[in-house]
Amino acid sequence: MKLDILDITDKIVLFSGGYGYLGSASVQYLALRGARVFVLSRSKEKFDKEFSGLNNITYVFCDVSDTDSIRNAYDVVQNTHGRIDAIINNAFYSRGQSPEAMTDEDFSYGIDGVLGSVFRGIREIIPIFKAQKWGKVINISSMYGVVAPDFSVYVESPASLNPPHYGAAKAGVIQLTKYYASYLGKFNIQVNAVTPGPFPSDEVKDRDPSFVKRLSDNTLLGRVGVPKDLIGVIVLLLSDGSNFITGQNFIVDGGWTTK
Repeated sequence: MKLDILDITDKIVLFSGGYGYLGSASVQYLALRGARVFVLSRSKEKFDKEFSGLNNITYVFCDVSDTDSIRNAYDVVQNTHGRIDAIINNAFYSRGQSPEAMTDEDFSYGIDGVLGSVFRGIREIIPIFKAQKWGKVINISSMYGVVAPDFSVYVESPASLNPPHYGAAKAGVIQLTKYYASYLGKFNIQVNAVTPGPFPSDEVKDRDPSFVKRLSDNTLLGRVGVPKDLIGVIVLLLSDGSNFITGQNFIVDGGWTTK
C-alpha cells in the first residue's frame, strides 16, 4: 500500500495559462513536489520570465481558443512521454466589463474565452485518457460562478468590477465539470472543479488596499486568499488521495459563499 497518497512525483500534468498570479505559484509548487508540469500558453517570453531555470517545468505552445492548437499541444506531450496524467484548465480570455454597455460581441467573446476554452480542453483530452484508461481533469472556476458579486465592494474600485459574462461562464464551468464527470466516469476519468474566492494579486493589493480590506471583510476568516491557500486542493486532486472523487466543486473562498 502506498504510504504517501498525496505523492505527485513524476505525474505528467498539463497546466494551461500557468504564468499568472495563482497559476505561477501552483505550477512552481507542483514542480517542487516532483510533478512534471507542462505550461500550455501562447507566450514563451512570459514563460521564460516566470520560470527560467526552474526544474520540471516545460513550455508547450498552446492557444486555448483554437482546437488544433490544443490538440497539437496534447500530442506533443503524449508522443514524448507516453502518457498524460492530468490536465488543469486554467487559461481564459475575455474583454469588456460594463453590465450595461457591454456589446454582444464582447459578451460572446468572454463566454467562449472562459467556458468554450474549458470545453475544448476537456474534449480534446478524452481520446488520450480513454486509450490509457485513466486521467484527471481539473477545471478552475470562480466564486462568481456560485454567487452574484456584492456590488458594494466595487463602488470605490470600479476598475476591479467583475463583468457579467465572467460569472455566467464560470457557472458553466461548474456544470460542465459535472456533465463530463458523469459522462467519463465509466472510463476511470475524473473531472473536478476548483473554485477560488478572493485572491487579489500583489499588484491589486499595492494599488487598492481599501478594496482588499472590503474583500477581506466579506470572508468568514477575515482575510483574502494567498496562493498557498489554493495549492493544497490541487495537489489532492492530482494525487491518489482523490481517486474516488469526481464531479465535485471545491470552493476555496474563506467562507465567502456560505453567507
